[in-house]
Amino acid sequence: MTTTQNDGTHPAGSTPGGGLGVLLTHLLDQVDGKTQKDLAEEAGVSPKTLSAWMTGTRGTSRVRPETLRSLAAVLRRWGVEDVSPRRIFEAAGRPVPGPTDQERELRLLEVYRQMPTPTQRALIATAEAMLKGAAR
Repeated sequence: MTTTQNDGTHPAGSTPGGGLGVLLTHLLDQVDGKTQKDLAEEAGVSPKTLSAWMTGTRGTSRVRPETLRSLAAVLRRWGVEDVSPRRIFEAAGRPVPGPTDQERELRLLEVYRQMPTPTQRALIATAEAMLKGAAR
């Protein structure tokens, strides 16, 4: 397993790989016998992608919320106690979404599918703007 270390050229907490990379390295170090590859495979991410997030060669702004939740779930299954979706989202610099509610999601999808294409595009643009505002 590769460990990200602060080489003195980056302020504390902003080592290469940023918040998510540093956090995942710290959490993975708490699990005996598990590697980045194991985490990637169990969370449904390619090992190459997870490695890029952890080293900072790929940003985390577009990581799907389900993927961030999955990383937290795998680490919890492995016995890491100080992990939560909130902690993973915050480390990735992402707004922490509220709990999912399948019924609400299905209703939103049903409404969305009834909209004409220009309205769907406008809704997506509005939602993305709201997310950017929430991340600040």
